[in-house]
Amino acid sequence: MELVFRDDFDGPSGTGVNRSDWFYDLGTSYPGGPEQWGTGEIETMTDSPDNVYLDGQGHLAIRPLRDSEGNWTSGRIETTRSNFAAQPGGKLYVEASLQQPAVDGEAAAGYWPAFWMLGDEVRTQGTRLKWPGAGEWDVMEGANGRDSHFGTLHCGVAPGGPCNEFNGLGSGEKPCSGCTRNFHTYAIEYDRTSSPEKLSWFRDGREYFTLSEKEVGSPAWKEATQHGFFLILNVAVGGAFPAAFGGGPTPATSPGAPMLVDHVAVYRTPAHLG
Repeated sequence: MELVFRDDFDGPSGTGVNRSDWFYDLGTSYPGGPEQWGTGEIETMTDSPDNVYLDGQGHLAIRPLRDSEGNWTSGRIETTRSNFAAQPGGKLYVEASLQQPAVDGEAAAGYWPAFWMLGDEVRTQGTRLKWPGAGEWDVMEGANGRDSHFGTLHCGVAPGGPCNEFNGLGSGEKPCSGCTRNFHTYAIEYDRTSSPEKLSWFRDGREYFTLSEKEVGSPAWKEATQHGFFLILNVAVGGAFPAAFGGGPTPATSPGAPMLVDHVAVYRTPAHLG
């Protein structure tokens, strides 16, 4: 496979991301989109280097913070490119090496780190019109500092539909001892080399979950896969996902623990091989 995008987040400590490759989502929603990013999370996203910064050691840090009045801020960045796609008959492979926020127990209540992807039509036509139909691929999600992670596909219509929205079709909770203290590589592969097509999720090169076109149904599958995608990195605070595992944040939640990202990379089968 050929490399089509990579960021190693090299740069001076305290600087922001390369704005030719990434842009910052700001506030509490997309323009015209549902409030609280449609998930019930409570933070305000910013482009402040207090929330999103390079640590000077080759890592991106996304850090949720709480002010003296109890208001939370954090960071959410998206690739400027929204055309990451698998060629017909080819493959797309997307990975990030990251460490979930180093916090656990009561101090982690409400933390929601994620590395995920949205279909390009969500950007051009808006979340109200095109989510979940255009596809959401959750490569890695964590909740409340648990030693685990999740992989999920969202598609079709909500509520209900072929992807059981608003939950999606997912791996369930996968144990990962030390995921909040060590780097792991989380990846997704979209394979169009055979029929039915499939999506596979990996941690450190080992496949742990697969979905096929047959399981979803061709119409919803094609709408959720056969086009371009953009990548998202963020740490949310509160919302529906942490609520499913005890909720938060609470007064005991400790702000300031960043998700650290060593690199993000995208590979695909060259067009002449696809």
